[in-house]
Amino acid sequence: MYLNTFAQGSTPLDMTGTDEFRSLLASAGDLSIPHAPDVPYRSCNIVLRQLRFHFLEWGKADAPVIVLLHGGHQSAHSWDLVSLHLAQRYHVFALDQRGHGDSEWARDVVYSNHEMSLDAEAFIGAMGLVRPIVVGHSMGGRNTMLLTRRNQALLRAAVIVDVGPELSDRGRAAIGGFVQANQEFDDLEHFVSNVRKYDPYRSREHIERTVKYNMLERADGKYVSKCDSNPRRLNIPRGSGPLENITLEEAGGFNLPVLLVRGANSNILEAEAAERFAAAMPRGRLVTVPDAGHNVHGQNTKGFIGALGGFLEGLG
Repeated sequence: MYLNTFAQGSTPLDMTGTDEFRSLLASAGDLSIPHAPDVPYRSCNIVLRQLRFHFLEWGKADAPVIVLLHGGHQSAHSWDLVSLHLAQRYHVFALDQRGHGDSEWARDVVYSNHEMSLDAEAFIGAMGLVRPIVVGHSMGGRNTMLLTRRNQALLRAAVIVDVGPELSDRGRAAIGGFVQANQEFDDLEHFVSNVRKYDPYRSREHIERTVKYNMLERADGKYVSKCDSNPRRLNIPRGSGPLENITLEEAGGFNLPVLLVRGANSNILEAEAAERFAAAMPRGRLVTVPDAGHNVHGQNTKGFIGALGGFLEGLG
């Protein structure tokens, strides 16, 4: 049983009258996140590449377009506070990537970054989005990099959040350990407590408000991760090699505005690696957000939207 509300079919669902939206507004108030009093916000579905994808649409249709790609074991809702803020000036699309959130799980159990980048490209095409700004965090940032390498003319600009060609093995192991240990629970309080220990930047209230987007209730009453864990359970490794990764040399071909955002306390993207990545890109810019680790936009949302806002204003 799902714990959150989303569109069940092809008809978009207005989310502004839901308890979930009221909960989001409470979090925005707690964190003093600027937002418009009335904002269009819908839950939608689309079929791409023989899979059903769920996405959240924010803002007015005639505004400049931003596409948001979340990190692994997260969902489109990880961007909710950012989307709420951006919807004042932008038409925002936050996509649940395959096997995540409220999108369909892949029947062929393929979850490579290459395939996900093709999904994002197909989404942009199917929705008729003209040169959107694409923002990707972690896994979504990797997908953004691959999309940029393959078809950068499709994008107006890119924002890559706390990921790059060079990553810390120590940080990746820490994230993998957390994911492995948080697949199944008898009650949600156990999961909330674990998240609080892992992510001390967010308040308990905010974690409690968002837990419904990370877990679902199984028929036996246990709470399990909404992310398809098949690749891990079946010991199928994530893709490797040139299709799945970019090099610093290839980043030199990113001839479009690129903002690289790093959390000051990130254990994934080391400061030196971030500097090398930003320097490799002809139009790259690095901003380090204080009081945040890897999940920059969730841990210091005001700092993140400040960094993002400055970049967006510079695009004209």
